[in-house]
Amino acid sequence: MPTFEGSFDVVIVGGGSAGAVLANRLSEDRARRVLLLEAGPAYAPADYPDVIANANRVGGDQAHDWGYHTQDHLALGHDVAAIRGKVLGGSSAVNAAVAMRARPSDFARWAARGVEGWSFEDVLPIYKAMENTPTGDDAWHGRSGPFPIRQRTMEENTPSMRAFVRAAEAVGLARVSDFNGAEQNGVSPYPLNVVDGRRINTGMAYLTDDVRRRPNLTIMGRAEVDSVVFDGSRATGIRLANGETIIAGQVILSAGAFGSPAILMRSGIGPSSHLRELGIPVLLDAPVGERLKEHPFYYNVYALKPEAKSMAPVAGAIIWTSSSEARADELDLHISGTHIFDPAQSPTGGAIVLACAVTLPNSIGSVRLASRDPRAMQVIRYNFFQDPSDLRRMMEAVRLSRRIGRTAPFKDVVASEMAPGRDVEDDAALEKAVIASVDGYAHPTSTVPMGGADDPRAVVDANGAVRGLDGLHVIDASIMPDIPSVATNVTTIMIAEAISRRL
Repeated sequence: MPTFEGSFDVVIVGGGSAGAVLANRLSEDRARRVLLLEAGPAYAPADYPDVIANANRVGGDQAHDWGYHTQDHLALGHDVAAIRGKVLGGSSAVNAAVAMRARPSDFARWAARGVEGWSFEDVLPIYKAMENTPTGDDAWHGRSGPFPIRQRTMEENTPSMRAFVRAAEAVGLARVSDFNGAEQNGVSPYPLNVVDGRRINTGMAYLTDDVRRRPNLTIMGRAEVDSVVFDGSRATGIRLANGETIIAGQVILSAGAFGSPAILMRSGIGPSSHLRELGIPVLLDAPVGERLKEHPFYYNVYALKPEAKSMAPVAGAIIWTSSSEARADELDLHISGTHIFDPAQSPTGGAIVLACAVTLPNSIGSVRLASRDPRAMQVIRYNFFQDPSDLRRMMEAVRLSRRIGRTAPFKDVVASEMAPGRDVEDDAALEKAVIASVDGYAHPTSTVPMGGADDPRAVVDANGAVRGLDGLHVIDASIMPDIPSVATNVTTIMIAEAISRRL
């Protein structure tokens, strides 16, 4: 079997929201030889194509996506697309560039699982250190970090997006000045990692030209990984999908909530019964892939009147609030205002989407291998609405969204409701419409979860080290003990920043 020329102190698998951060931070020690492997193309910071760099283009394209979808058709009547970026920068290169932190109550839920060192008091300094944000209170913001966060203003938004914010206020929601500040319950334009219309992904922000020139850092694009190589219980390298082996003193998986558990399972780390079904020798029986969480997402769509049909910028504003079933200090609902919609599908040539999400879902999904083939798509199930409270709360969000849709000044810029449509009024019909078209928010987490030493449902410790093995870490959104009540990208970056200081 061929072996990559030379060896490395650290091999990082996946150059996305976490991996790019780790490559930067770990290679700051010039004595440490670091290799970053990315399955997609590894563009130079200034050479990303428009489909990736342009913040008004969301979701990437076939050339920069893994092509994943779930196997949820039996429960929902349809499978759910699971967009994941396949490019240096990962999903931070194809997302809507929402830069909102998880809340103190999110981290309190992690602590309740026995995970230490991740309280909000622990992580706030890291959130601040990673960002450069020119606005907001110094108590909440950093000014000189690598990751740019910019608060979108009402003036920068489209007329219909401004009307959405004002109609939300008219139905009783408070205006939030800064979602990354002291208060989150209400409505506001988004904070975004967008500068001059350019989505600044981690491949740009953390892997600058200067960082890439470091002699101890090697970045290899179009390198898909099969499995981790072990000597006994110690990780000694990785095997690429082409059979090539790379030797490493330490292996870090940062391949995301689908990629990292798949690599672990192909390496013999996972539920023993599942591995045996596929003929994979069991190295470690561990609950990999068993606690997948994702936010269910439903699109309440409105055609805009011709005089208000502007659709750029696409990411505009959001409501973050609580359902009637939320626990104390939890905000479990989003209504996200965007123009991420094909205008040709609107009878007026313009549309706005009020996308509803349950941000603290109780339903639990799973990730399994379809085969030992490293290029085979995983069997992903979100199991949306498996827990009835998730559907009840989604219905609350949709009713609030539609109430805003019928409130001035928003109703004054709307020509018609496209989805679910004005004929869908009674609860049974609305529930059926929601289930029939529910999507994912593209925030999968918790497939390789952190936990305390006595937590049988955990795979890694509070530093991402795989328990029971040596020389192997997982550092990405898969290790979150539970999904946060907001977009996950900024928190994934923060996790990589925090753990990089401990390695």
